[in-house]
Amino acid sequence: MIQLEDVRTAAARLEGVAIRTPVLRSTTLDTWTGGELLLKAEHLQRMGAFKFRGAYNAVSALDDAARARGVCAYSSGNHAQAVALSARLHGTRATIVMPADTPAVKLEATRGYGAEVVLYDRYTEDRAQVGRRLADERGMTLIPPFDHADVMAGQGTAALELIEDTADGGPLDVLVVCVGGGGLISGCATAAKALSPTTRVVGVEPAARDVARRSLATGELVVAPVPTTIADGQQGDRLGALTLAVMRERVDEVVAVTDDEIRAAMRVLFDRLKQVVEPSGASALAAVLAGAIDVRGKRVGITLSGGNVGLERFVALMADAPHPRVSPQAPPTR
Repeated sequence: MIQLEDVRTAAARLEGVAIRTPVLRSTTLDTWTGGELLLKAEHLQRMGAFKFRGAYNAVSALDDAARARGVCAYSSGNHAQAVALSARLHGTRATIVMPADTPAVKLEATRGYGAEVVLYDRYTEDRAQVGRRLADERGMTLIPPFDHADVMAGQGTAALELIEDTADGGPLDVLVVCVGGGGLISGCATAAKALSPTTRVVGVEPAARDVARRSLATGELVVAPVPTTIADGQQGDRLGALTLAVMRERVDEVVAVTDDEIRAAMRVLFDRLKQVVEPSGASALAAVLAGAIDVRGKRVGITLSGGNVGLERFVALMADAPHPRVSPQAPPTR
């Protein structure tokens, strides 16, 4: 079970390497929702997502001999890029297992960071098995995308920064975090609950998946078929054993959002804040805008977890994107 000290150790390793991403505000969103929304802009992180934090921390934690042998990872895209970049920054090599249908922008970026990419079929093959086999064959260290203590601790630095940078306004009442395998929310919940025990931590996953909610409710790892959703970063079929243990202790609730609700949030981020965020990166805000979480009168931290979406796909997703369900109570000011 990771602790706040692990997150602080990760923060020290990341200092001067990771970007201390800004906290974005919009009076329009505050007016619409009745809350004070504080958006942690991790889509502006190195390689475009929070994943850099965990990957860099995990590579940094290896001893010299292990690091020299190289690292291996499996990922739908953002962890792939994060490990590839982290390996390059440490002067070592990386082999990344990625789905054959990964968005082209993520494949190109991963290769651009110098990694070898091995493709697999996400619907018929087990990526973890493929990754473990390659790591064993090549003598590399496997760095999984979420179920790894150093990865989880590194991701938690996003919440640590958010809390530190907004402390003047008081503690967060709610922290809303997207959930894929659970690495980000595990790290963020660890930081949030240690620094502000009254903060309610809420996870968000695609409605087509419903793995995290059921796992949290039953206390057992629920495995489901890979869902069909635009949120490719949240298409995994399960949480991790380590992440579920942390979530059971420190996460209060998991809610679901539809693809249309995610697209509506992406539209709002572009129209109102001029930010391009990928579907998974917008899912936490989507839950707030859809009314799945009551934020009225509350200070609410929200992760915008990634922005790795290509121009063609972004345009296609926005072509008929709906407006959010919320109705403005006053003329928008931004």
